[in-house]
Amino acid sequence: MTEIDKIKQELDRARAEMSMLYEISNAMRTTLKLDEVLYIILTAVTAHAGLGFNRAMLFLINEKENIIEGKMGIGPDTGEEANRIWRNIEDQKMDFDDLTNAYRASGKMIDSEFNRIVRRIKFNLSDTENLLTMAAKDGMPLHVNQDTIERYNHDPLLKILNTNELAIVPLKAKDKINGVILADNKFTGKPITNEDLRIFIMLSNQAGLAIENSHLYEQTVILSNTDALTGLWNHGYFQLMLQEEIDRSKALNMPLSLMLIDIDHFKNYNDHLGHQKGDYILTEISKLLLGYSRKMDYVCRYGGEEFAVILPQTNKDGAYLIAERLRELIDQHKFAEEQIQPTNKLTVSIGLSCFPTDAATKSELILAADKALYEAKNSGRNKTCKTP
Repeated sequence: MTEIDKIKQELDRARAEMSMLYEISNAMRTTLKLDEVLYIILTAVTAHAGLGFNRAMLFLINEKENIIEGKMGIGPDTGEEANRIWRNIEDQKMDFDDLTNAYRASGKMIDSEFNRIVRRIKFNLSDTENLLTMAAKDGMPLHVNQDTIERYNHDPLLKILNTNELAIVPLKAKDKINGVILADNKFTGKPITNEDLRIFIMLSNQAGLAIENSHLYEQTVILSNTDALTGLWNHGYFQLMLQEEIDRSKALNMPLSLMLIDIDHFKNYNDHLGHQKGDYILTEISKLLLGYSRKMDYVCRYGGEEFAVILPQTNKDGAYLIAERLRELIDQHKFAEEQIQPTNKLTVSIGLSCFPTDAATKSELILAADKALYEAKNSGRNKTCKTP
């Protein structure tokens, strides 16, 4: 090969790298939702259109709890599964955009044992005796290979991942480390080269900024869409997310349930004890709703003494069981001065509706739940009613 051919090869490689990083950077700018940002980052690390590692894992620093915790892992569970996935991607000629768009369309967290393993990993940041916290503290990339792995024989992360070679790169934004990203080639056994590490670090620099922007966006969303008294999502956000979840239910052909909750005889409590005591009840019930709800649910203050809970991927029977447990939880809770109530107890009534069985639109779904709530109030209160 002549010197000119070598230079041409280097230029072609550099163009391919820049094109790949440009494509990944553009993909990161298409969303500010954290789960989508993380998926794009890890897909860029594992897809053949990107770096092509077998597995990738992303951990974020939780300053409040002083820990570093697993957030997402992409990779097969076995070598056979790896071959099947790669063949499927090749057969369908899926590129980087296809992979990321498929995740957005599904609206679901990655369902794999590897992802579950990663999400269970947590280390205290004060523990500097493992690779993950070392990278988070030192802020320096680390390549564990055949020559250096003996130094880390007792490392808990290596034992969990069961790997012989690992690339570890901190994620930085504004000179602050917000997480760590790891990658390996467990199934192919392909060595990680200095060139792989160089591109991995370049991608990680972009990833750290994308994650920071996502965190800022989430903080803004929470502040602008939160009810000041209860800390629940406000009415405007409820309307927005209900429509989004209905659209997602249509795309996934899955049910969606809506729960409307009203505090029984709330006016009586307010009139006898004053609005400050009434506010106390609203905040107490909000805590109970949040404490019992699932991570995927949207708990909202609908207005006044009414609350709403959006239950994605939940049919009417499942929603009824959740509603009844919640109603009983509130019924059994000891509220201050609740003996002032007509029944000597502070209780709630709940109305349920389900998409698409009870309604075809957002307004119809709300109306159906409201009618069920009216039935619960009209038939004695402290009940859950669902549309027939």
